[in-house]
Amino acid sequence: MYRSRYCGTARRAEAAANLARVCDEFLDGAATVETIDILVHPEAADEYRILTTPTVVRDLPLPRRRATGDFRDATQLLAALALYPTRTPT
Repeated sequence: MYRSRYCGTARRAEAAANLARVCDEFLDGAATVETIDILVHPEAADEYRILTTPTVVRDLPLPRRRATGDFRDATQLLAALALYPTRTPT
């Protein structure tokens, strides 16, 4: 399960599209992404210690991992979340 936290901005749309692309291309779509607007649910920012947005959090397996940014670079995103792709990023 991956949780994507954001504030309602234009960057959110770009980051969400990039995250979906990485999940589809490199994880064969085997990821569940829950998107939470921290302006609507500020308690989520406290619970997950979100200081910047957009942020994606990998909850399991422990330890919890996170990445922040626009998620354009698949290699950096996969490394930050300690994920092993089913296909190699180019």
